[in-house]
Amino acid sequence: MSHALQDQRPVRGRKSAAPTSLTRGGLPRWAPAAIAAVSLALGTGIGAVAGLDSKMQWGLIAAALFVVITYTASTIVENARQAKDRVATSVVWVCFVLAVVPLFSLIWVTIVRGIKVLDAYFLSHSMAGVAGIEPGGGVYHALLGTIEQVLLATVIAAPIGLLTAVYLVEYGRGALARAVTFFVDVMTGIPSIVAGLFILTTWTLMLEQGPSGFAGSLALSILMMPVVVRSTEEMLKLVPNELREASLALGVPKWRTILKVVLPTAIGGIATGVMLAVARITGETAPIMLLVFGSQLINGNPFEGAQSSLPLYIWEQYKVGSADSFDRAWAAALVLIAFVMILNLVARGIARWKAPKTGR
Repeated sequence: MSHALQDQRPVRGRKSAAPTSLTRGGLPRWAPAAIAAVSLALGTGIGAVAGLDSKMQWGLIAAALFVVITYTASTIVENARQAKDRVATSVVWVCFVLAVVPLFSLIWVTIVRGIKVLDAYFLSHSMAGVAGIEPGGGVYHALLGTIEQVLLATVIAAPIGLLTAVYLVEYGRGALARAVTFFVDVMTGIPSIVAGLFILTTWTLMLEQGPSGFAGSLALSILMMPVVVRSTEEMLKLVPNELREASLALGVPKWRTILKVVLPTAIGGIATGVMLAVARITGETAPIMLLVFGSQLINGNPFEGAQSSLPLYIWEQYKVGSADSFDRAWAAALVLIAFVMILNLVARGIARWKAPKTGR
């Protein structure tokens, strides 16, 4: 007993262990916010004193100061390794802010400028009988053309892209699969004007077909297909092989395994990829100018006669150059953004509805 008590007594003259890099203090949770506020104040002050007129320059100075101050404070209070970690985190946050600020700025300006003339009349009337420099008119004919052209392009490109991705992931081996992958990669970077020229040469000149919304849809489907293939291919690769093996072990044919197991598992990512492709082609103008020509009248038949579209309508109104035409262009841009957002929400709803259920 006495030996135990003696062992528990503190030994005189023994020094406590020196603080190491793992036992030093750390910055409080509010430190990043405080450093951001200080950096913003310093960046604003430096920009004002230096006579910089651009607020973007002030923000870049503040971002650089945020990284430097974070590294210095973390080095003093914590340790060098933690300081490097905080610097990496700070750089990620700075890049995120630099990417988000222009996006929100664009959306804000579009809403402020486009809400002036955006009403039920604007959405339900065309530009028939309205001069470009005059007020009035609407976007109905362009909205109808965009919906029909994008829908036709999706009907053409989505099944072809989906089946191509299934072939590359589930069946593709050898030289043919490598060739298909190569050409899909090449098609991803094709400019929209090239796709328009190809359809103009084959559909309009060789087959002697006139301008129509369907011709524009053919060019848009060329731009959409590689995006669908690439996104669907990556989603199918994420499906665990154990699911395929379990289905095949039960004697299920491979085609049925793909249809009932693989595709439902990846439906969320596939729908997202299709919507990304739709968002890309919705804003294309060059193929529409070459193949659809544009029209101020309402044409509900995409297979005959010239049509309009929202991107082409925006360009036409901007080209007029009057205050009223600028307002119509901003309003059409707001309608275009809302159209893409609605499509994304619908796709996410369908993906969640069709996704395999987990739990009880």
